[in-house]
Amino acid sequence: MALLHRADLTPTKLELLNAWLPTRSWYADPDVAKVGAFRFDDPAGEVGIETILVRAGDGPVLQVPLTYRGAPLAGADRWLVGTTEHSVLGTRWVYDAAGDPVYAAALARIILTAEPQAAEEFEVEGVRQARPSDVQANGSGHAGAAAPDTTDILHVEDADPTRIATSSHELTVLRVLKDDAPPPPGAPTLTAAWGDVTTPRLLAYATAR
Repeated sequence: MALLHRADLTPTKLELLNAWLPTRSWYADPDVAKVGAFRFDDPAGEVGIETILVRAGDGPVLQVPLTYRGAPLAGADRWLVGTTEHSVLGTRWVYDAAGDPVYAAALARIILTAEPQAAEEFEVEGVRQARPSDVQANGSGHAGAAAPDTTDILHVEDADPTRIATSSHELTVLRVLKDDAPPPPGAPTLTAAWGDVTTPRLLAYATAR
């Protein structure tokens, strides 16, 4: 469960992304707008994990996974998108999740064990209120399967697709989402539907190392 706060962010997430995305090799269009978002749980409750889908004009939908931390992630300056001031939580360090081992573990878990995406709730004056997600993401694995050991990232190929090598699996994350992007035969996947996209699109897949 992701407990959210009704808070102001300075700069906003989209302001951070509009400054950071032009530095990526797989990005071409300026001034993205948000299409939707979904979250994963961090079992330790320390790191926010959110995947934001954005689009510029009539261009393709881009997948941008982010992690939010209350302190810098050691050795991860390469992956820092920026910092933002959260009116409730204070300074938050925002990372491209491809370089964050907490994201890798969560992505592998949801792909391989079909763990659901995080339920989102706001707390307003001590009362928690559910917020429906505008993106429905699903892993194709088996419920009850053992969670993979993906606590360390060995290497990241920062491209489209982005490939994250861990001790147990290689996780492939599509940045530019397409209608006809099949995974390797038999590979467990993460897919999502949103808005008028009713046929789930491939977001990521896992292959054993």
